[in-house]
Amino acid sequence: QVQVVESGGGLVQPGGSLRLSCVGSGFKMDYYVIGWFRQAPGKEREGVACISKTAHSTYYVDSVKGRFTISKDIAVNTAHLQMNDLKPEDTAVYTCGAVPLSLTAHAMCVVGHNADGGVWGQGTQVTVSA
Repeated sequence: QVQVVESGGGLVQPGGSLRLSCVGSGFKMDYYVIGWFRQAPGKEREGVACISKTAHSTYYVDSVKGRFTISKDIAVNTAHLQMNDLKPEDTAVYTCGAVPLSLTAHAMCVVGHNADGGVWGQGTQVTVSA
């Protein structure tokens, strides 16, 4: 069964850190572009951080640049999103997606959620609050 499962969300105070994980099964992540997307109540989903098939290129939305880092460990078929200096506006459900197309990391974050053949998780809640 082809799937991804996210973990690592939770409640954290402003300025804190969380590390999200996305474990893939039934496919090999080195053949997929991976992206982390988030959706807050009342807001549209946005691509937060994406990484190319080869992991040689990444893309971050402006609001998380310098704070979030996406990585891919193909040895364990897992992608991570390290989130530092979290802010209340980072509160959202974070979802991992994997797409078997030759998209750039930027394209993945912009249009990847509409791509054919994508594998999507159920999401993990991240809440940043004092």
